[in-house]
Order: sequence, then structure tokens, then C-alpha cells
Amino acid sequence: MKNNNKNVSFSLVGFLLFFLTILTTSTLSIMVFHTVNQKTNGNTNIIIWAVLGIILFGSAICCLCDVIRRKFMVEKPVNLILEATKKIAAGNFNIKLYPLHEYVKYDNYDLIFENINTMTEELSKNKILNNDFISNVSHEIKTPLTVIQNYAKTLKNEKLDKDKKDECLNGLIFQTKKLSDLITNILKLNKLENQKTVTEKKKFDLAELVRINTLQYENLFEEKSLQVNCDIDEISITSDASLIEIVVNNLISNAIKFTDNSGKIEISLKEELNKIILKVKDSGCGISSEVGKRIFDKFYQADTTRSTQGNGLGLALVKKVIDTIGGEIAVESKIGKGSTFIIKLNKD
Repeated sequence: MKNNNKNVSFSLVGFLLFFLTILTTSTLSIMVFHTVNQKTNGNTNIIIWAVLGIILFGSAICCLCDVIRRKFMVEKPVNLILEATKKIAAGNFNIKLYPLHEYVKYDNYDLIFENINTMTEELSKNKILNNDFISNVSHEIKTPLTVIQNYAKTLKNEKLDKDKKDECLNGLIFQTKKLSDLITNILKLNKLENQKTVTEKKKFDLAELVRINTLQYENLFEEKSLQVNCDIDEISITSDASLIEIVVNNLISNAIKFTDNSGKIEISLKEELNKIILKVKDSGCGISSEVGKRIFDKFYQADTTRSTQGNGLGLALVKKVIDTIGGEIAVESKIGKGSTFIIKLNKD
């Protein structure tokens, strides 16, 4: 942020220049009056016309100076701003305005230029993100729809045996659920990002919420022969239960997704230094530090070999929820040694 004190000093200089111009004009008028008065022996008519002439001359000089000043100090930056805002309104965010003065001599127009530059940079980023979002949504919807279409065509075959029919029907159920989950997550993200979400904060049993949501995945645990260890202390919290439930479900389902058969998942809930710490640890493939920096981006999938199991919105949704309820989220991970997601929440 630029130092606004420089604007004050520049305004003071402008005021002094204006004051000196008026002072010079007034002084010249007095000098002319004095000179004409002496040479005309006090002839009133001549004195009046002489003083009027010098006032008109001085006013003309002042006007000329003001026109020149406005031309370079007002009209030029204003025209640049108008041209830039016109392009921005038309959807062109590749705008770069260069300050007309050095930093130490910045005026308000220079600061406006920098604000416009910052604004266009953010708008450009948002435009790219929106385009990527639309592209990713289209891709994520198109893929299961194509699979559904293929299954439907296969089912039209009257000679299809029962096993093949069951396979197609199970595939249809899986793909429609995937579409439903995708749309649900998109709607949740849209609500959290584009609206002022009013959280319903109430005191509730967080330990019970974690236990209940963990038990919902019991069948998946058994299918993959996963060892699940839970270390959950009896803790209550004042927050939005529905939002925290989104976090718990996504972290557990993510752990299942990235943990191989006969792997291990650990879920813990503790209170440390007046903070509630929820950890979900898996023995899965792990992620690199580079991937860790993008893991919460929308549609980003670190392991594309498992992309059929998700749509890359889960962790983005978790991050948005944590930001909304006022908490912290971090990930600790090493390639081949699993990942630990750590959630820190305020108790009240």
C-alpha cells in the first residue's frame, strides 16, 4: 500500500502555487494602481481602466495556467481511467496503467491507477478460474453421462444375460450417484462462495457426530478390509453441526478412497490449548509438497488413477467450510507413507 501522506504534501504545494498566483496578481494590481495614480495625478477614470486591465490580464494568465494544469494533471489521467474502465466493462482485463509520477511524488490519480491494476489482476484471475470451473464441470458431467448412455444402449439388447444386465444396472446406479454427488457439492460450494452464509451456531456433541458419521462408512471399511482406529474424547462445541458434518464426511471418504486394501485409517478428536483438534490419518499413497499446495483447489486431483471415485471438489468444499466457520486446516503427508488432515476449531 502506498503512503497516503504524499498526497497531503502534494495538495499543499498546489495550494501554495494557487496562493502565489493570486498574490502576484494582487501585487501587480497595487503596483499598477500606484504607478498610474502618480503619473495621472489621481485621474480616476484612467486608474479604474488600468486596474481593470491588469485584473483581466492576471485573470487570463490564471485561466491559462489552470487550463494547462488541468490538461496534464486532470484530463490526461481521467481520460486514461475512462479508457481503462471502458475496456474493463467490455470484459477486457488485460489493462495496465502506469503511474504518471515517481512513487515519492504519487498523487491520488497514481493511486487510482494502481488500484485499477490490482482490480484487473484479480478479475483476470477470477475469469480464468471461472473458465476452468466451467470446463471442469462440463468434463465431470460429460464423463458419467457418456458411461450412462453406453450402459443404456447395452441394456436395450434383449439377448443380454442376467450377469451383464446386473453389471450395467450397478454401473448406472454408480454413475448417477456420482452425478448427484457432483451437483450436490457444486451447489454447496456455490452457496458458500457466492452468498453470505449465516451459520447456525449451537452447542452440540461433536464426539457423537464424529462417531455417527464414521459408522456410516462401515460397509466401505469392510469391503477394503481397512483397520480403523478411533481415539475420540467426549467434546462438545458451539458451531454449525451441518457444516462440520460436511468436513468429517469428506475427510473420512477421502481417506477410504486413497487407502489401499488392508490399509489403516486413524481418526482422533482431542482438545489442546482450548482448541479442538480433529485428525484423519490414512496409510495411503501420500502426496508431495507441491501437490499439497494445490490440494484444496477446486477439481484438483492429485492421483488421477483414482479420479473415477471423486470429482475433486471434496477438499475444496472442506476448505471453504473451515474458512466459513472460522478454523484452520492443514495436511501432513509423505509419498508412500499416507496423509494426515488436521482440523483446528474454536471450542466456542
